[in-house]
Amino acid sequence: MRMDSNKPYLAAILCQIAFAGMSLLSKAAFASGMNVYIFLFYRQAVGTLFLLPITIFFKRQEIAGLSVGVVFKIFMQASLGFTLALNVYGLGVKYTSATLGAAAFNCLPVTTFFFALIFRMEEVKIRKASGMAKVGGIIVCIAGVAVLAFYRGPYIKPFFHYHLFETHESHVSSPKTWIFGCFLLLFACISWGLWFVLQALILKTGSSPLVLTCGQTLSSALQSFVVAIAVERNTSEWQLGWNIRLVSVLYCGTFVICIANFLSSWVIKKKGPVFQAVTTPLNLIFTLIGSQLLLNDGVSLGSGIGAMLLVLSLYSVLWGKRKEMSCSDEETKNHPSVPPEKETLDHI
Repeated sequence: MRMDSNKPYLAAILCQIAFAGMSLLSKAAFASGMNVYIFLFYRQAVGTLFLLPITIFFKRQEIAGLSVGVVFKIFMQASLGFTLALNVYGLGVKYTSATLGAAAFNCLPVTTFFFALIFRMEEVKIRKASGMAKVGGIIVCIAGVAVLAFYRGPYIKPFFHYHLFETHESHVSSPKTWIFGCFLLLFACISWGLWFVLQALILKTGSSPLVLTCGQTLSSALQSFVVAIAVERNTSEWQLGWNIRLVSVLYCGTFVICIANFLSSWVIKKKGPVFQAVTTPLNLIFTLIGSQLLLNDGVSLGSGIGAMLLVLSLYSVLWGKRKEMSCSDEETKNHPSVPPEKETLDHI
């Protein structure tokens, strides 16, 4: 029983490890000159090739029973959370760095919590310890992101002199480009925050995470192809060789699209959108470690301080959620629901 209760936590951690790999390999692919829009189409297409046969085999009856309205909602969600957000995020990482791209994910608890409040999926009881922990965690999260953005401090050189992919944050040529990239990353987080909440609403209707993930991936592949072919028609840019571009596409198409997005949908269905969003600080930690091993990027003091603040915000919000759930369980035990027979008699 306890193992089942810990499964969402393990799934959320695996998601963030996969997303950290996405940030690192995407940055390496963009540094090699790969077009952002073509990269997104290829990764969505690879994900579709893996997901579609599995979904048809296991969820054939559910697919046949999908209404036109649900299909339209899935298509529109794909345009928001996949096509729009991932294109914008890819450009943001290209103009900044893999580390900052991972740090931007930590705005997700703020944006998701904001939209969850609007849709009345979350509530905050300020006078209770759980409410103060949730609000405090969000504030600490904002402080951590601010430290990452505005304070760098002393630069700690990489511990290893050999790196698999040679990329440098100094590739960013202009401060204006860096600021524009930061704006794009923030916009992507706003889109993802709304996407998390809308995804939770669709999952409440009975749709399975596998069907939802496959539908959004297929829709996004079609949408991304239209965008990519409109932006880049040079056939040489579409070619993939045995290099980092192919590795990035295969990794993102399998581990991120197929596994991480499915696990993300499953966690949202089990624990809600805010729970999934508050695990994003782990993405930055894994990306910082990966930058040491794979990229020629060091770590600044500001990055270390910001990372610790983000982890603190993670545990604060999770503690608030757990405290809230335990209080709800105690209230249910102290005030059990009225038995059906008694309820019927009172109604008569």
